[in-house]
Amino acid sequence: MLGKCMENVRTRVPLVHNITNYVTVNDVANVLLACGGSPIMSDEPEDVEEITSICGGLNINIGTLNKRSIEGMFAAGKKANELNHVVLLDPVGAGASSLRTNTAVKIMEEIRLNVIRGNISEIKTLALGSSTTKGVDADVADAVTEENLDAMISFVREFSERTGSIVAVTGAIDLVSDGKVCYVIRNGRPEMSKITGTGCQLSGMMTAFLVANPENQTEAAAAAVCAMGLAGEIGWSRMQEGDGNSTYRNRIIDAIFHMDGETLEKGANYEVR
Repeated sequence: MLGKCMENVRTRVPLVHNITNYVTVNDVANVLLACGGSPIMSDEPEDVEEITSICGGLNINIGTLNKRSIEGMFAAGKKANELNHVVLLDPVGAGASSLRTNTAVKIMEEIRLNVIRGNISEIKTLALGSSTTKGVDADVADAVTEENLDAMISFVREFSERTGSIVAVTGAIDLVSDGKVCYVIRNGRPEMSKITGTGCQLSGMMTAFLVANPENQTEAAAAAVCAMGLAGEIGWSRMQEGDGNSTYRNRIIDAIFHMDGETLEKGANYEVR
């Protein structure tokens, strides 16, 4: 049950090490607190091995790369692998520049990843070596739609099987696959794309969900996606006249804060294929 996955986060309070996007680092920390986890932020190479050692999971987000943070990502990732901790890669903007693409591919090659989470353009870049990534946003040509859904499910399932990682593709329709089953998720609001960082927040939260649910990680990843999408729906329903995207961001985090397992179970809109 997806709701149980959320309840486990609240009872087990997983500590998550985040090497994440400077644009959204505060929101990632707050959404982790809201869902019941506990965040630590560190990308300094001399610091990351000790920090990741005391955590249960590592969230690597390449949204604002520099040479120091890249070094920190590899040091933390290899230490997390040694300790058999959960590791998630969010390949923000892969395909937009050679540095981003090459860094993400090298992380995939050198670090064992429990989850790769991105939009369809980023995932296509890693899987196929080419894409039409538009900055850090998915290009409309790459969108998962009802018309191409079967083909996209097959693509995501095959990429998951090939990498040995759970693959989570987020967009208008979200897909989460472990190479065997694929969760097709239809929660969320289009207005969420007007907020910087909902994907970054989801990556932090998903890491916490996997740490708290080691026995059913695919279901935990799907639960995190449903929770973020449902929070987008709840947050939007509470918008008032004069509210904008800044308020909407806060309402989404508030919705996560107040969400319990029963709310998630009732509101999750998904099928398993």
